[in-house]
Amino acid sequence: MDPVRTGGLRVVRAAVVLCVRAAPGTVALSFVMMFVGGVTPVGLAWSTKLLLDGITAGDPAGRNAGVAGLVVLGVLTALLSHVRRYCDQELSRRVKVRTQIELFTAVSAYQGLAEIEDSAFHDRLRIARDASEFAPVQIMSSLLTLASSVITLAGFGYTLLRASPWLAGLVLLSALPTLRAQIRLARRHGEMIVRASPFWRRQAFYAALLLDPRAAKEIRLFGLAGNLRTRMAREIHAGQAEERAQDRETLRVDLGLAAMTSVLSGAALAYLAARIAAGHGTAGDLVVLIAALAATQTALTSAVLDVATTGELITTFGHYIDLTSRARPQPRPVAELAALTGEIAFHDVWFRYAPGQEWVLRGLDLVIPRGRSVALVGENGAGKSTIVKLLCGFYAPVRGRITWDGVDLADIEPLELRRRIRATFQDFMTYELSAADNIEVGDIGGGRGRADLAAAADWAGIGETLAGLPRGYDTLLSRTFSDSAGDGGHEPTPGVVLSGGQWQRLALARAVLRTSADLLILDEPSSGLDVRAEHEIHRRLSELRRGRTSLLISHRLNTVRDADTIVVLRDGVVAERGDHAALMAAGGVYAGLFRLQAAGFADETVPR
Repeated sequence: MDPVRTGGLRVVRAAVVLCVRAAPGTVALSFVMMFVGGVTPVGLAWSTKLLLDGITAGDPAGRNAGVAGLVVLGVLTALLSHVRRYCDQELSRRVKVRTQIELFTAVSAYQGLAEIEDSAFHDRLRIARDASEFAPVQIMSSLLTLASSVITLAGFGYTLLRASPWLAGLVLLSALPTLRAQIRLARRHGEMIVRASPFWRRQAFYAALLLDPRAAKEIRLFGLAGNLRTRMAREIHAGQAEERAQDRETLRVDLGLAAMTSVLSGAALAYLAARIAAGHGTAGDLVVLIAALAATQTALTSAVLDVATTGELITTFGHYIDLTSRARPQPRPVAELAALTGEIAFHDVWFRYAPGQEWVLRGLDLVIPRGRSVALVGENGAGKSTIVKLLCGFYAPVRGRITWDGVDLADIEPLELRRRIRATFQDFMTYELSAADNIEVGDIGGGRGRADLAAAADWAGIGETLAGLPRGYDTLLSRTFSDSAGDGGHEPTPGVVLSGGQWQRLALARAVLRTSADLLILDEPSSGLDVRAEHEIHRRLSELRRGRTSLLISHRLNTVRDADTIVVLRDGVVAERGDHAALMAAGGVYAGLFRLQAAGFADETVPR
């Protein structure tokens, strides 16, 4: 899909409105400077004419008026450049804040994971993010410069028209091929940015990977640095090849246009000089005409480039407009989801991650009754994690439906659904924030105090560890950033990195913090713990799940045997279901897997 389907005028209007809302006073001042900047060259030329004519004609009044005009306009021109530079920088700062907030608000409005996992979306997001930092200001600047050029053209064009109508027409007509060529170049440059975006995004990925502390061990152990640098360089070369081809075409066109303009200017100058030499005007008239010719050519070139630049910016900034306008969440019929009173049910659910891929779920029927614990087991790829993603509203079923007390999840606002769920995932995040923040994200905005965070940490068996950190719960859990709070006389200090098992406990504390949730999801909650810690956490989780609606996923079958219902998945459907005793008695898939795991421990005789 072409993201600039919104239309060029809409993109320009959006950029102008954004600038005005971000810095109305600065934009107003810029309009004043635009007018002054357009009038000043005309005033300088006519002041020069007054000065020269006053000198040659012995007219002191004319001479003094010319000097005064040159001094005032010269000072104004010098001041104008500094004020314009400050306004541009201030406008850029304010626009950057606004666009970054708007862009990432829009990205966060995508309630599912489909866009976040789409490479094309990330390519467009990179273009939108880069363009949002400079495109609105440049579009505004181009429009102001264009308006200023038009004012200059009006002033000097009238001067040329009085001297020679056919010459004025020829100069104006010469801008047409330049305009056409520059618009074509701008369009191709915008297309080049889109083509090169995947290369630059992959280059940034490899660069970030080489600096990622989480990847540093394997990169050094396996000697991957050279390979990653080679990959990074390959992407740089590919991106630069696109840019180089575009720059060469631009150079050829610009050289041809510059040659045409120079020849025309030389011929026009020779004609004007001959007219003045023949007695058709004074030396001052010659100065004004030369200034008018030069300024007209400059203004025409500037206007053409501004039009072309705006066209290019429309292409890139169009991605920003498209992303921020389409990502607004749609209203759902259910504004508030009542507490679970019955069951959560999957009704003939079919799901795959993309058309043409294999089905992950194939007509799944599954019930999670209120107040009961359900465990999902099965081999890798059986669909366990996919069920969790569907339950959380990260994806929607391709066919079938999922209901919460009979209400289809498709009719429930995702944020309202997730308010009723607390979870810990196998691939949980290790946020480079303080220990307190890392727990509080489990119920952000829930008004949790330090006592609640400490209670959750104590339950997960990590409270004593966190309290013993250099700054307790305020300690930064990262060495990538320094703790630069600097309050209370503290000097910036490096953060602390927890072990994998400690992070697992912290993730569990994060999950149990949201006590008001109806559904508890535990996806491999003890995979990173040692034997003793796993046994203790398993005991605590069993107590936590008792009498609560919960879904447990684990490959360690000894941790699921106390679930009310154990569901065995195979090939995207339910192969078996029942409690531990019933499934063992049936001697099916579950019994085979359980005995296989148990055999690994039974092979060794423990000495007394």
